Amino acid sequence: MSIICGLPLLECVYCLACARWAWKRCLHTAGHDSETWGLATAEEFEPVPRLCRYILAVYEDDLRHPLWEPPGGYGINPDWLILRKTYEDTQGRAPSYILYLDHDHADIVFAIRGLNLAKESDYQVLLDNKLGKKKFDGGYVHNGLLKAAGWVLDAECEVLKELVEKYPNYTLTFAGHSLGSGVAAMLALVVVRHQDKLGNIDRRRIRCYAIAPARCMSLNLAVRYADVINSVVLQDDFLPRTATPLEDIFKSLFCLPCLLCLRCMGDTCIPEEKMLKDPRRLYAPGRLYHIVERRPFRYNEA
Repeated sequence: MSIICGLPLLECVYCLACARWAWKRCLHTAGHDSETWGLATAEEFEPVPRLCRYILAVYEDDLRHPLWEPPGGYGINPDWLILRKTYEDTQGRAPSYILYLDHDHADIVFAIRGLNLAKESDYQVLLDNKLGKKKFDGGYVHNGLLKAAGWVLDAECEVLKELVEKYPNYTLTFAGHSLGSGVAAMLALVVVRHQDKLGNIDRRRIRCYAIAPARCMSLNLAVRYADVINSVVLQDDFLPRTATPLEDIFKSLFCLPCLLCLRCMGDTCIPEEKMLKDPRRLYAPGRLYHIVERRPFRYNEA
């Protein structure tokens, strides 16, 4: 008792919970999370760096005169850009995106940008959800992200259908980062579920790459669509790991310590087995690829 002398019991419990949470989140990440996974082949991971550059290209106003081009460029031929939609075009119903016809890789690429911290409409998309609010194909999905994907598909359905039919040997790839990853995953779900919208496209032609993915679908859907959707997580990225719903994170921006307190207690007191049994909980979509640069305290690893 001398160790906790003068401290209320509740504060001691809270400190222990926070310490356990910090240990799990800060040390048992990166290499620990995927140390039992198999290694990805170069062939299956090949599209990821290229698609990341395409997503970055969405941020440019003019691809012929780029302002933030990374070393090596975006790898985009401006003459093959089919369309580009900004927030003004989507009226805030979805993030900005581009549609690119990649003849070099026989791919029709639909790339969506990530969260814009300056756009209230992006927060509205994230906040439009509650646990178990939206059912889809026998599971649960994020309501706001599904609505954004539905709006995008309605707006670009005819263009996509024309391209899919004109280039029958090309794949159709949806790619996005952060918020855009959720919209891309929902697009893939809807297109696979309603293939007739794009001329009965074969499921094997549809792909999705969610970079730094948002938790947007229940576990049964993530497993069922793992042949179509691929999620890429870098190191110990927070967003794909947090069990806290996206809408709660952004609602609590002005009371983040309160949110962390509740999350610490929840992670400590609720068994993982019980959380996994809740069919309404959302997870990162599809098949996961984990990029590990190094493990904690192993600075000589790369």
